[in-house]
Amino acid sequence: MTDLLAIEGLSVTIGDRAVVRGVGFTMGRERIGIVGESGAGKSMLGRAIMRLLPPGAAMSAGRLDFDGIDLLAADMRRVRGRRIALILQDPRFSLNPAMPVGAQIAETLRTHRRLDARSARAEALRLIDSVRIRDAEMISRRYPHQLSGGMGQRIMIAMMLAPDPDLLIADEPTSALDASVAGGVLALLDAEVTRRGMGIILISHDLDLVAAFCDQVLVMKDGAIVERLAARDLANARHPYTRQLLAARLTLDA
Repeated sequence: MTDLLAIEGLSVTIGDRAVVRGVGFTMGRERIGIVGESGAGKSMLGRAIMRLLPPGAAMSAGRLDFDGIDLLAADMRRVRGRRIALILQDPRFSLNPAMPVGAQIAETLRTHRRLDARSARAEALRLIDSVRIRDAEMISRRYPHQLSGGMGQRIMIAMMLAPDPDLLIADEPTSALDASVAGGVLALLDAEVTRRGMGIILISHDLDLVAAFCDQVLVMKDGAIVERLAARDLANARHPYTRQLLAARLTLDA
């Protein structure tokens, strides 16, 4: 499998604290899950790949390559959105509250695919319909606060898929949703990733979800990857920390 993303020795520090420590892995057009407890460095790793770090953060890496592009030296405006897209976990804080959602998707299309206004609007409506939202015309005129959590997350997915990226980073895309809505959003992501042949990094604290959705799993603790294994083998993980995560899951009978 040809590497789509290759990382060696990636570290991120904020002040004197290392929040990502010497991370390295490669992936192709596959599904990688990143799991770990809150504060393990999962989201910061996703943002480091996009080079979207908070003020005061410093990043270093021996290698950070994406499809032959050195992300340490690249003009990220040519990569973000168009080649690598990031779905954040709460659309209420990610979508522009002052713009109708249809206009936001159209803006993405005009920026990355250079469509004219008429074509961008028509494609925005098609994308809204593709994420299984009824009455795309009406929904396109609504503002983010007028949408439910599940609908907002579907709009976010539509916006991130609009430029047809090669890699999708989904940071806890279902954590703010109830179980039934979360299942629908995950099924939608599953269908789109398969149809488009993308790679995806799914960041989650839900081990069962990752085991069902992903091909490989990376387990993070204190900013470092402590175990990598096939998702089908997650229940038989050997590292003590992974075993602790598995034991901490809530079940119906315990």
